[in-house]
Amino acid sequence: MTILTRENLLASSFRRNSDLPSDFWWSDAELDRSLEIAWRARPEGAIWVFAYGSLIWNPLFAFEERQAASLDGWHRSFCLRSVSHRGSPDRPGRVLALEPGGQVQGVALRLHDDQIAAELRLLWMREMASGDYHPLWAPVILEDGREVRAMTFTINPERPLYDPDTTVETVAQIAAEATGIFGTNADYVLALDRALAEHGLQDAYVDAIACELRRVTRDKLSCPA
Repeated sequence: MTILTRENLLASSFRRNSDLPSDFWWSDAELDRSLEIAWRARPEGAIWVFAYGSLIWNPLFAFEERQAASLDGWHRSFCLRSVSHRGSPDRPGRVLALEPGGQVQGVALRLHDDQIAAELRLLWMREMASGDYHPLWAPVILEDGREVRAMTFTINPERPLYDPDTTVETVAQIAAEATGIFGTNADYVLALDRALAEHGLQDAYVDAIACELRRVTRDKLSCPA
């Protein structure tokens, strides 16, 4: 198992350790082009990133400020099949994206003003490695009441790894069986569940999947009512 660190992300070692064909991954030119488009649409002032999944507990990029935040009009969804990081081509796992509708609680991270270019490029290498997300500057409400526009990553439903079957039972069963270069899919789900609890954030969908995952793996941990 490989642990995703800042160093191996910069070195792109997770790509080299993958059994996937090289054209599965976006080229540096494609990453740069996508980042340039997003950069041209950036808001004035500080640059924030809205974290709703693994960026909460393992952001990797440097930031100056962190606040709990909420985003209207989107919700967490295990709608993205993972054929490398938390699954394989033969047994894909499921990882998070945002789909339209509802509200999502997460964490907003403000980048250092003098490190924005380098840290956004690192973020792009991580989140846009295979082009499955649609980057979006979205209005989020911070814990202190301010509204800022933050970069977040919503699903691109036109990509081949999108899967609309995101029911609790389906995702839990998949997560119980899938493993990728960064570990088991179950660990990803349970790490998310813990991270949300540690930050005082709520998501009934994630709670239900984590509970069902524990049940199907016969974990003895109790599930909330």
